[in-house]
Amino acid sequence: MRGKGGFNNLIMDAAPIVRLSGVGKRFGQGPAVLTDIGLAAAPGEFISLIGPSGCGKSTLLRLIAGLMRPSAGEIILGEGAGASSFLVFQDPNLLPWRRVSANVELPLLLRGDPAGPRRERVRAMLELVGLGESAARFPRQLSGGMRMRVSIARALSVQPRLLLLDEPFGALDEMTRDRLNEDLLAIRARDPFTAFFVTHSVTEAVFLSTRIMVLAANPGRITREIPVPFAYPRTPELRESAAFLELLAETSRALRAVSSR
Repeated sequence: MRGKGGFNNLIMDAAPIVRLSGVGKRFGQGPAVLTDIGLAAAPGEFISLIGPSGCGKSTLLRLIAGLMRPSAGEIILGEGAGASSFLVFQDPNLLPWRRVSANVELPLLLRGDPAGPRRERVRAMLELVGLGESAARFPRQLSGGMRMRVSIARALSVQPRLLLLDEPFGALDEMTRDRLNEDLLAIRARDPFTAFFVTHSVTEAVFLSTRIMVLAANPGRITREIPVPFAYPRTPELRESAAFLELLAETSRALRAVSSR
């Protein structure tokens, strides 16, 4: 099941879409939340961030998104990445009074896109996430997994080069999460983007990623980088393979090591 390095080698040869050098963050005079974060992400990578609660994973996403400034170091985004990034949270944050199509349309409306292309993009994104027949429904009429699909469709509507996902499937049951993991990779294959993905699920991180960054806390810092060598596309059968289970155990050990400190 392990790839021969084809996809990973191709993306690692490309110029970074995100580069962080010596990035640190503290709030006011408080202790450092993050320190000396350094990494580079090539276009098309899927990087998962795992670590104990309080290690700064979500803060790191917000720094990359430009929602806050680092206290130290620098973050350099590739051309167009900053203007074409989208942050997806665990809560889908859908407006309950707007229909599904209107929720997906909102960022395009705020951007001032013309009505015709805007509606066509909404239709295409809902078809992409398998919700073409739910366009006229309200969020309350959808399951939790379907609402998250709407949130992802909304994010993809602006064709982001960089998608930042903060535990988007954390509140869902395991079966729904596994299915949405597979759906997310299928969507990414058809509408490519680079991803940073925060999760507490080691299985999810191994299944989705090209690389996994393990963070320790107090202060938050990267202690280990774990390459994930499995070729795309990834199927449900991958989760049952010996190679997957071996990497799952290795990653779990790395997470336990930082969680016990």
